[in-house]
Amino acid sequence: MATADKQNEAQLTYGDDSINVLEGLDAVRKRPGMYIGSTDKRGLHHLVYEIFDNAVDEALSGYGSEIDVSINKDNSITIRDYGRGVPTGMNKAQGVSTAQVIFTVLHAGGKFGQGGYKSSGGLHGVGSAVVNALSEWMTIRIFREGQEHKIEFENGGKVKNPLKKVGKTNEKTGTEVTFYPDQQIFGKGKIKFSFDTLAERLRETTFLMKQVSITFTDYREGQEKEETYHHPNGLADYIKYLNQNKVEASPVQFHEGETQGFEIKTAIQYTDSYSETIISFVNNVRTRDGGTHETGFKTALTRAINDYAREMNLLRKNAKNLEGNDVREGLTGIVSVYIPEDVLQFEGQTKSKLGTPEARSIVDNFFFDRISQYLREQPKTAEYIIKKALRAQQVRDAAKKARDKARSNDKKKRGNRLSGKLVDASSKKPEERELFIVEGDSAGGSAKQGRDRKTQGLLPLRGKPLNTEKSTMARINSNEEMQDIIYALGAGFGEEFDVNDLKYNKIIIMTDADTDGSHIQVLLLTFFYRHMTKLVEQGHLYIANAPLYKLSKGKEFEYCWDEFQLKEAQKKLGKGSTIQRYKGLGEMNADQLWETTMSPENRVLTNVKLEDTVLADKLFTKLMGDNAEVRKQWINENVDFDGVEE
Repeated sequence: MATADKQNEAQLTYGDDSINVLEGLDAVRKRPGMYIGSTDKRGLHHLVYEIFDNAVDEALSGYGSEIDVSINKDNSITIRDYGRGVPTGMNKAQGVSTAQVIFTVLHAGGKFGQGGYKSSGGLHGVGSAVVNALSEWMTIRIFREGQEHKIEFENGGKVKNPLKKVGKTNEKTGTEVTFYPDQQIFGKGKIKFSFDTLAERLRETTFLMKQVSITFTDYREGQEKEETYHHPNGLADYIKYLNQNKVEASPVQFHEGETQGFEIKTAIQYTDSYSETIISFVNNVRTRDGGTHETGFKTALTRAINDYAREMNLLRKNAKNLEGNDVREGLTGIVSVYIPEDVLQFEGQTKSKLGTPEARSIVDNFFFDRISQYLREQPKTAEYIIKKALRAQQVRDAAKKARDKARSNDKKKRGNRLSGKLVDASSKKPEERELFIVEGDSAGGSAKQGRDRKTQGLLPLRGKPLNTEKSTMARINSNEEMQDIIYALGAGFGEEFDVNDLKYNKIIIMTDADTDGSHIQVLLLTFFYRHMTKLVEQGHLYIANAPLYKLSKGKEFEYCWDEFQLKEAQKKLGKGSTIQRYKGLGEMNADQLWETTMSPENRVLTNVKLEDTVLADKLFTKLMGDNAEVRKQWINENVDFDGVEE
């Protein structure tokens, strides 16, 4: 783990004059998405990460090995580190306390120039100020040099009470930040933090920083719990955590080292699955969209396996090289790098993609040497990996031939077969088109009659879709239902999927509100997540919510989507009303289905989003994998069967 080099301690002093100011706090409240990505759940949780990353930076630099995080009873957040404590003197440039500068001025922190950090995830240094600007109130307590100081803000960063001493302390040094997000920004009644989402990020940090211990407490009524995360084996523990519900096919391999000022850690393990999981980090910040370090990691793996396969004659002399998708089938891999501040470049404030050019070659050379040595030392594992990759290559080649055939000689035949199922929209503009994937022919009939012919297409499913979590690419290519979906969307699938080629802007899953309907939803979600990930990430996937009841009294009627709405409607219509329970979409007339479920003016759609790829990966493995006991345990813990009608 990176710590402050003793020879450079003089340069890494963290005092009042090490805080440099680059610009003010303008426009944060006006355009919050520029700073935290969005104002939905992801943006709300990003506020926590910004403050938490500051605590991590202290530990990353060798100051403090404990961090406390809590969701308080009022849904505010408290983060306490045990580092050096924010400087409390006057900042010469601003004429106010340094603490006030840090929490009210953009680009003010110890992460610029000769500041307090050697390497840091908070590259832009705007986290504290942005969170303050987007909060109804914020309180900071500072423990430093035997004194406790306190400063309070309100109404988006306005000083309520300036920094002042509130007493002496014998506690450890550090900083405690408590804040409550602004409902004007995130929506009234929507300040609701997910324990699981935050827990995944905190746990993740302890995998990356094996010397750090994090205590996470939820004080909300009815949700009280406390968990402590500490993983002394670092990334090796992380790999085991990610693969705990998969069948291991190779030992965990962990490598770490330092080269050209970069600290690099990698860990890999193969499983018997057909999908890959690659996670990358820069200075402890997850790079969701990868970047130059992840590219170097993947390139090195492909190059090393091809070189070894040819050296050991496992690849025929004239055979073509294995591609990246082939060698990564079933792989779980992690690459974590620590990059000095003077060369660190992210693409965007949310730091989702690394842009540092030299990271590619540095990680490539580092990992190539390590993985090449490992393959020579473990010939049986190497042979398994290469044989698995060769099978993947054969399947990929066969699939490509099948697709090429479908696109050329068999186009007319395929189009004729689909013509009886796919009911297309007449509009040629993808941005206004939407495709309903509907359960069953009867529901498809009502939807066909009730739809908007210009903008709404329809694809009925006959039977349950394939479980793609347990299927090879060859089986997906031979499955008629899955190929119909792929053909209808027109953007390919797997590595070839291009979200820009989508024929529809919205893909809407519309199933019955029963067990079978839910199962079909999960099967389709699994397919889209595993093989059309960008479709989900960019918000094109939706689930239609059909009403469960129709309550009628004379000429009056109300549609109800749940038991609560039903009770409210009964109060409104009074005695003498009759209830119609819809057991399936096919029971609705075309005009009823349009009015309640398909009309853009009245319908309620759930936009399927990826809040966390690791949580999603683990959930799909649990629900759709081979381990029935794990699946049963998850259902027992997470599904409430009380009140379900048969």
